[in-house]
Amino acid sequence: LLSLIVPALTVRLGLMPVAVLRDFALWQPLTYMFLHGGIGHLVFNMLALWMFGTDLERTWGTRFFTKYYFVTGIGAAFTTLLLAMWMDDIYYTVTVGASGAIYGLLLAYGLSFPNRPIYLYFVFPVPAKYFVMILGAIQLLLASSGGGGVAYTAHLGGIATGWLYLKGIR
Repeated sequence: LLSLIVPALTVRLGLMPVAVLRDFALWQPLTYMFLHGGIGHLVFNMLALWMFGTDLERTWGTRFFTKYYFVTGIGAAFTTLLLAMWMDDIYYTVTVGASGAIYGLLLAYGLSFPNRPIYLYFVFPVPAKYFVMILGAIQLLLASSGGGGVAYTAHLGGIATGWLYLKGIR
């Protein structure tokens, strides 16, 4: 029974552009952030939320942090919806996860703490500003090469929305 319920919930609550744009499933740009594609997906998103979100929340306060998190996650969803109007492979695909909001947090962390080291592979210290640039470039490269089922466009949408929000479009 659970194997029947979980896919039905994923289709209903995940971000499926055809459902939002044609059937007006307007809750999906919010609810997709609370579903994940497996335990590894959930663990890595929550690890990044803890690693980068803790300092941002302490600096900004809980209210602004929470608002920023949701703005970037919803902005990532709207990026996916915008691109889906021209790309059939995205139009009928379900996107789940908080990764768009997490990439927005990464951007904010890089802007707020640009010289703080992030240890790549737990060994190589990389200043946060370069770490964010490297991850953004990788997402752009992967998005332009076809994607392979991962929502690289949502990741880029989280980064772009975070940039716009922090630079004055609020």
